[in-house]
Amino acid sequence: MTGNTQDFPGKAPPDGGALPFIYPPTAANIQFFSDALLRRELVAIPTETVYGLAANALDASAAGSIFEIKGRPLVDPLILHLHRPEAAVQLAFLPEPFFRLAEAFWPGPLTLILRKKPLVPDIITAGKETVALRIPAHPVTQSLLECVGCPLAAPSANPFGYVSPTTAKHVADSFGSRLPYILDGGACRIGLESTILDLSKPGQESILRPGAVPAEALAKVFGHPVPYHEKRAPCARPATAPGMFSRHYSPRTTLQLVKEAGSLKTESDTARIFLKAPETGQRNSPHHYWLSERGDPLEMAQSLFSLLRRIDQAGYGRIVCEVPPAGETGILRAVRDRLLRAASV
Repeated sequence: MTGNTQDFPGKAPPDGGALPFIYPPTAANIQFFSDALLRRELVAIPTETVYGLAANALDASAAGSIFEIKGRPLVDPLILHLHRPEAAVQLAFLPEPFFRLAEAFWPGPLTLILRKKPLVPDIITAGKETVALRIPAHPVTQSLLECVGCPLAAPSANPFGYVSPTTAKHVADSFGSRLPYILDGGACRIGLESTILDLSKPGQESILRPGAVPAEALAKVFGHPVPYHEKRAPCARPATAPGMFSRHYSPRTTLQLVKEAGSLKTESDTARIFLKAPETGQRNSPHHYWLSERGDPLEMAQSLFSLLRRIDQAGYGRIVCEVPPAGETGILRAVRDRLLRAASV
């Protein structure tokens, strides 16, 4: 399923046409999707990180539809997407660091965990007393948020546990006709989910998930290092934040992580992924892939999920992928985190 392009939603598909349609971000489409969200419908939206599956975050029934279509367990909370920092006042109790962090990193790929207020439905937070908030930096979704006038719950627009989508086509491939509304914003600029920072306990700030906002940048705001919380949750009990389960972001093909992919014997049923382009001789194999030509960390992040999806559809029996070493900083830490969870059994 590749999806079709439709200039304006709300019309019946052309004769012989197939759902889903992928809609361009025109002003008319944004208004239509805003109305659809207020009618409790779901809309796939672009962000700078990955594509999200959006619903009205203040409507428990609408939010419930997200869990149903994704097959997402109710113990996995959702991130709320806002248009302006001021909207957070109604949703959460805001500690002093909130304002400095919002000024430094919003809009952008930073999610903050805060103590929630009663306005937030319990289904959003998995019944916990904390809520996850962020402001996405994608202009299309910023326009949609401004138009709809309410926060949007928007986890990744893919079946639960599968590789996150970074293009509108990925969303269409995952859901087909079950999700007729996909708003196109091009390929995601970052390609990995947001950094999650827990502010719910004063003086005990910690990073729950690494992302494009690195620990070093957060340390500058706080004036001291911010620790990582490395614990991974089982699916049996509520998680503090999204993306905390041991197995996540996983292709259907078995994924094995190695330090050096070039040292392994080439096998026709095995796809081999290098972090950067291998030596000339190894480039010639049709079973060899790489995340970045020059070994650029941002390119690695941008291409990781897209490449995993591409290889997953190629019919290999196994994927072998190099993993950044422990101790990496910046976005390479996020790449390592996603690969470790994707390969977990």
